[in-house]
Amino acid sequence: MTPFDRLHPAIQHHIVNSLGWRSLRPLQNAAIAPILAGKNALLLAPTAGGKTEAAVFPLFSRLLSESWTAVSVLYVCPIKALLNNLELRLRQYGELLGRRVAVWHGDVGPSARGRILKDPPDLLLTTPESLEVMLVSGRADHGDLFATVRAMIVDEIHAFAGDDRGWHLLAVLDRISYLSGRAVQRVGLSATVGNPGEILGWLEGRGDSPGVVVATPAEDAAGALVEVDYVGGLNNAAIVISRLHRGQKRLVFCDSRSQAESLAGQLRQLGVQTFVSHSSLSVEERRRAEAAFAEASNCVIVATSTLELGIDVGDLDRVVQIDAPYTVSSFLQRLGRSGRREGTRRNCLFLATSEESLLRALGLSKLWSEGYVEPVRPPPKPYHVVAQQLMALSLQDSGVGPTTWAGWLEGLVRTARFCRDDCERLVAHMLDHRYLSQDQGILHIGAAAEERFGRRHLLELFSVFDAPPLFAVYYGRIELGTVHPLTFQVQRAGSVSLSLGGRYWLVKHVDWKRRRAYVEPSAQQGKSRWFGAGQPLHYEFCQAVLEVLAGTEPAVALSKRARSALADLRSQYAWADPQETTLVKNEKDVAWWTFGGAVLNGALAQRLEKQIGRVAYDNFAIYAKSGRADAEVADRVGAMLEKEDHMSPTVCDEVQEDLKFGACVPQELLGRMMSARFSCTETWKGVKGKRLRVVQVE
Repeated sequence: MTPFDRLHPAIQHHIVNSLGWRSLRPLQNAAIAPILAGKNALLLAPTAGGKTEAAVFPLFSRLLSESWTAVSVLYVCPIKALLNNLELRLRQYGELLGRRVAVWHGDVGPSARGRILKDPPDLLLTTPESLEVMLVSGRADHGDLFATVRAMIVDEIHAFAGDDRGWHLLAVLDRISYLSGRAVQRVGLSATVGNPGEILGWLEGRGDSPGVVVATPAEDAAGALVEVDYVGGLNNAAIVISRLHRGQKRLVFCDSRSQAESLAGQLRQLGVQTFVSHSSLSVEERRRAEAAFAEASNCVIVATSTLELGIDVGDLDRVVQIDAPYTVSSFLQRLGRSGRREGTRRNCLFLATSEESLLRALGLSKLWSEGYVEPVRPPPKPYHVVAQQLMALSLQDSGVGPTTWAGWLEGLVRTARFCRDDCERLVAHMLDHRYLSQDQGILHIGAAAEERFGRRHLLELFSVFDAPPLFAVYYGRIELGTVHPLTFQVQRAGSVSLSLGGRYWLVKHVDWKRRRAYVEPSAQQGKSRWFGAGQPLHYEFCQAVLEVLAGTEPAVALSKRARSALADLRSQYAWADPQETTLVKNEKDVAWWTFGGAVLNGALAQRLEKQIGRVAYDNFAIYAKSGRADAEVADRVGAMLEKEDHMSPTVCDEVQEDLKFGACVPQELLGRMMSARFSCTETWKGVKGKRLRVVQVE
């Protein structure tokens, strides 16, 4: 018996006759047996690999064979646009089988929600935040609504697991499982996870039966066409795009909204039919642009990461990346938007507008060609998420027991490895600070919670968790780009130097509440052209850049301009050696090139600043000003390499206060959480394992 033969006869019939499919894809075949058996699963396949059908077909088969009643399947996505995109497809499948599919998120009107509550669908598409609103809403009988849930699908699971929104998702799924009275089957979908076994274990929560990872063989990098060109500026990138691949549909990724808008404007001036998609556009404007692009030809859509997830914009001919993303997983998502038609290849053209982005593109390409994908690691010790859940639970059933609440969140508590003492300390703190109140042994929402999160009927309590929050950098009203908050960790406003848009800037004010930094032009140059990279890079990414500088040949095609620029950089950094950590001295300052990433370098910079005075850092190096003896800097670095075994930065109060529910957590637990989250001991071991070399340059 083939896997296909195990599906319900109605599904077999419609796959062949209604959809006209001649066969299932490898992932779809492989997923049938474990999902029919009720196992938790993580399904991995490249973008457009058929993951949605791989999960839905066997679950619909169970629904029909076992006579599940509504709501029986929840389909959770990270963004509303993806839900809207999936609804049309899944509704078609449901209608073929005589079953109903509906969507519920923040843009769905009251009348549609009322219909769902009155007559629930068999499969409900939604977000974690909307699920929680349903759990606490007085309009919904959540006990009845979720009592019939048998399975949950989590799409783009990597977009959840890497930050606190993932913990929030797990908590909500736990509460629904508790209401259903059963271990609800969980199925995760992703194209890009470097540690699938860990993520499956995280998704399972309190699942007692072992789950299974179902994956198609990794794509051979040789099967994709990836090219790197060095254009030296955004205006040159626009000219290249306007002249290349005329008559084809091109999706161009940018990593900031301002860059996307600027590029789109230049392309239009060059006579290219251009559409734009980014998060600052209205939903309607984005939909119009994406729909128009899907129907057009000989056009360009310029997008940020809004089109990185599996939103369908039709068949693409080319993917172009301005500069380079900061992770391999992001690149894989973008590469996967191309090559979907039979007989076409996945492709991506990098257009580097600076030397820094050229090296980032080459380092990323090296990792990709070797099959590396970053592990997705949930941030440790999410005490603030548990605090939020305690308040939500107290609203859900008009109170919750001071100890029984842990039963509702069993999977989260177990997966996050919380001990009983920590849980008791958290509850006591929330009672002391009036985030919770207690009446006859039952916990209720407290006065402080109502004051702080009470606007719009406590909807502030259910909004998305952001971690880590990036800061927008402004010169007047012009947004230059984004940086990580660790940028401001070591240095103070008035002394932080940035390089954005090819120019140097001095930070004059940091607005922590609005997550903005205000700058003015500066004549003070950072030592490196890479100074002030916007996001922290993984250690492996930085080491790949080092290896490219040291002579490793890129595994992708380079234009003549890119080869010439790389040769110049290799000459400039002739001292680069992957086996060494290097102190480079000149007449003005000394730089310690760790290639360790911004989190590690921030921690090292904090220690050095206490000993030798003001320093700066980025993803690749730490910079000490002139005025200190070079020998003293070398001695301090040598001592750190010899004596320091553990490494993590001291997180400033503003970063802790930026946590939405941080005030609900005792300071001791909050400090422990921050220390664990910013720990960089493992990457420090990589730097410590190298020999120290001191180089004098002119």
